[in-house]
Amino acid sequence: MSWFNVIVMAIGLAMDCCAVSVVQGMNERKWHWRAMLMACIFGLFHIGMPIIGFYAGELATGFMNRYAPWIALVLLSGLGTKMIWESLHEHEHPTQANWHIWNLILLALATSIDVLATGLILVPYPEWLWRSVLTIGVITACFSLLGYVLGVYVGKLKLNMEVIGGIVLILLGVKICIEGVCF
Repeated sequence: MSWFNVIVMAIGLAMDCCAVSVVQGMNERKWHWRAMLMACIFGLFHIGMPIIGFYAGELATGFMNRYAPWIALVLLSGLGTKMIWESLHEHEHPTQANWHIWNLILLALATSIDVLATGLILVPYPEWLWRSVLTIGVITACFSLLGYVLGVYVGKLKLNMEVIGGIVLILLGVKICIEGVCF
């Protein structure tokens, strides 16, 4: 294990959170303080999940390899479908990102399930556990903030961002599922 490997792994793991953050940002017209809360929640989940995976070790290997992609698919597809449904059926109020704490936790859980399996990768390198998970968490939080800012600017294009965001979440769930099942 090397720092290069840890940073590349952290960047790869942060991409799902970055995509979800873009979706949240697309529904806003300016910077919002809750983006920091979202980034912190995503970062904390990306710290905690590999620790759980590391300590679960051999016990969770079979379950995670078999079911994690499907769990991510169901959670992200459910959230995406809900966003699309609400966008097409609720026209009384302007579209805003869903900042409810439970929604953010559910998004963090859905995007960090694959990170749980990363803890298993670290089992042969226990001396790298804390350095790795802290790096993963910080990079995830930074990419989440960058994704949010990008989403704010893309959101100014006046498109139906909830439909686009819902489609992105569903496709992200499908991507995670395909990667988990096929590779």
